[in-house]
Amino acid sequence: MSTSPSDDDAQNRAADPLRPGDHIDSAERIESPRLGVAGWLRWGWRQLTSMRTALVLLLILAIAAIPGSIFPQRMADPNGVTQWQSDNPDLFPVLDALQLFDVYVSAWFSAVYLLLFLSLIGCVIPRIKHHLTALRSRPPRTPVRLQRLDDHTSTERFVAGADAATAAAATIDVAEKQLKALRYRVERYDDARGFSVSAERGYARETGNLLFHLAILGVLVVVGAGGGFAYTGQRVVIEGTSFVNTLLDYSSMNRGRFVADGALSPYRMTLDSFDVTYQPFGSKAQGQAGDFSANVTITEPGGEPRQEAVRVNHPLDVAGDKIYLLGNGYAPTITVRDAEGDVVFHEPVPFLPQNNSTMTSLGVVKVPDGLPEQLGMIGFFYPTAAPLESGALTSAFPELVNPVLTLNVYSGDLGIDDGTPRSVYVLDPTGMTQLTGGDTGVDSIELAPGETASLPGGIGSVTFENEAPEGSDGYSESVRRYVSLQIHHDASAVWVLVFAVLAVLGLLLALFVPRRRMWVKAAVVDGRVRLEYAGLARGEDPTLRAAVDELAAGHARLLDADGRTRPVPPDEHDGAPPNPETPRK
Repeated sequence: MSTSPSDDDAQNRAADPLRPGDHIDSAERIESPRLGVAGWLRWGWRQLTSMRTALVLLLILAIAAIPGSIFPQRMADPNGVTQWQSDNPDLFPVLDALQLFDVYVSAWFSAVYLLLFLSLIGCVIPRIKHHLTALRSRPPRTPVRLQRLDDHTSTERFVAGADAATAAAATIDVAEKQLKALRYRVERYDDARGFSVSAERGYARETGNLLFHLAILGVLVVVGAGGGFAYTGQRVVIEGTSFVNTLLDYSSMNRGRFVADGALSPYRMTLDSFDVTYQPFGSKAQGQAGDFSANVTITEPGGEPRQEAVRVNHPLDVAGDKIYLLGNGYAPTITVRDAEGDVVFHEPVPFLPQNNSTMTSLGVVKVPDGLPEQLGMIGFFYPTAAPLESGALTSAFPELVNPVLTLNVYSGDLGIDDGTPRSVYVLDPTGMTQLTGGDTGVDSIELAPGETASLPGGIGSVTFENEAPEGSDGYSESVRRYVSLQIHHDASAVWVLVFAVLAVLGLLLALFVPRRRMWVKAAVVDGRVRLEYAGLARGEDPTLRAAVDELAAGHARLLDADGRTRPVPPDEHDGAPPNPETPRK
């Protein structure tokens, strides 16, 4: 014979007479109310706008920014991204799909950024409203039993020739003026039980807290909006050549979505010379660079040319742009002629340093036209060439003491005719025929300044220029220097600094301004005036006890000067031993 659940509940209640009849076991199934779409949205908004969520999002944002410091970013270091792709061809597509080379403009970073922005807004706005209400409200009524507070002290005073109630009220008048002088907001509360004054100060603590959060919001807004109007570009400038601040003249450019084609300020910059000093041979820091200075001439529309210098950590300000010196190197002038001796290529080629202490540099020469086939050369430049035991060359010093240029020659398709962007500093030999070096059995071409070597197959010649050929710009140095510059424009940087300063100021106020309440109460007891002092802090305040004692001591001095009351000797306090909480004179 089976029993129903209701019968089981009845048996349980009978077995346990202490269980109430409306116990949950005896109730029917309880169902939560249905929230609906509006309810779920309200719940989600409350979760998002909680301070705990804001802190978690801030932590996530900090973690999300870590890949930006691990991997090169296209906006700041496009050449580094190209080099990373060349070194890791298999892994690069995966990481690029995850936007790890564009972290700060990626979809996932922007999502965290916007959620943090919304969370902070939801946290700060209600607190601003609450803070404004608190600023307009009166200090709270004096508690009936101040002795229950931890930070409390009391004392008694004789009445000198006046009514006790009048004297008690006078003591509170003095306390009110004292607290106002200490920059407290005060409110008087008198009733049948006695006279009292309630005081409160430290609203600057919450003001500082709100200022800090508003400043963080300001930074987020300025960085987010300012990034749309900012641009960062890189340009390699060789000695004797000029750079014009137009989009077409940049080697690479990353600009915000609101930067128009004509938004760049027009000016021209010519690299006159590049000065660098190295520690001499034999010193402990042999070959180490001491100082860099790119000496340039700036010409702006309607203005006279002026001489300036760009140094490491000392950017140059031009028309709202900041010009940074990122790197430098050598640019040997190379001339390629065809079989008839006609010049098909002639220009200084920047070689990228592979070792800053010796300036051993790697460069690429691409000759797309003028020869039977497209020609590519991968070369090494040694400022001070010295042989190794293996017979290979290295550079022993970064200055031009014994410059040597070596070249490996490739012929075939350079891959520049299909419209695919190619880096001028990288040569992909896939599908090309190697003519010198490697396994070809033909030695690499080795040139000193002024020397010429024939290209394999009689297709022409290559020259490492020592003097400028006829009809050139007249530059007669064997090797020019170049500088790698970064031009950055961000008008929001000043506002970021302003909000950062405000954030620090707000943080200091929130940390060092105590929020506290103080009370002074006077009552007539057996013809004497009994004074009580107490304080209450909002949060941790280790100096509150000292503040209460100082308030009592200062009040006593003011009452002594007033003369309407005088202190009671400690041994006369109700015939009892001195109160240990009575402030010492």
